[in-house]
Amino acid sequence: MNSKPFLLTILATLCASTALASDIYRYTDENGNSIYVDRPTGNPDETRMNVSSRNTDNAAVQARVQTRQDTAKANKESAAAEDDAKPTRSEKRALAAANQQQCQAYRTQLDTFVASRRLFREDESGERVYLSDAESQEAQDRVRRLIEETCG
Repeated sequence: MNSKPFLLTILATLCASTALASDIYRYTDENGNSIYVDRPTGNPDETRMNVSSRNTDNAAVQARVQTRQDTAKANKESAAAEDDAKPTRSEKRALAAANQQQCQAYRTQLDTFVASRRLFREDESGERVYLSDAESQEAQDRVRRLIEETCG
């Protein structure tokens, strides 16, 4: 009677070692699908697969996990820094007001250019140098582009 637990232990050990050392077989069915089994089926195109395993390197796994965590933390900090760099509502309003003032200044300048008979600029000595018709048109076109960019 005492040998029964001993025999059961040996049998369980043999079954476990057989499961760990079992072979894998591959064959293709009539539909062209690859089928993997742990016992030979007798199929003519069946092949035994060379399957090997190795122990897990816990230090390498921990290093990969730590690297991923560090990367995720850096990404989160970067996103937080970008959020901090975004202008606040009051800053947005101030920028919009400044943009509106600049837009109005460009419109006033264009109105002055169009209404003036002749445009001029001052040279280094402070004397007026009158612009040709082509130069006047170019100046008006430049201000129109600025209005489009600034005023939308």
